[in-house]
Amino acid sequence: MADPGLAPAGFGLADRLGLAAAPTFAVMAALTGLMEAGSPDILCSAAQHAPFLGGMGPMYLLMSAFHSPPWLRLVSRRPQGR
Repeated sequence: MADPGLAPAGFGLADRLGLAAAPTFAVMAALTGLMEAGSPDILCSAAQHAPFLGGMGPMYLLMSAFHSPPWLRLVSRRPQGR
């Protein structure tokens, strides 16, 4: 059982780790997009005619979207107004 003094309001280590995934994948997508700009994807010749699907950037964006529910739960828990 986790120590309640370590997690404010039931927000544990697993929750914090879940919050780290979406921004990490978003940064990886941005960096991959910057690094792959202009370079052809040699290994995946099947995606020649689908430039958006060829590369790791779109995959990282999709993973970021799939890992966004912890952020949505955090935002929905915030008290509205001051």
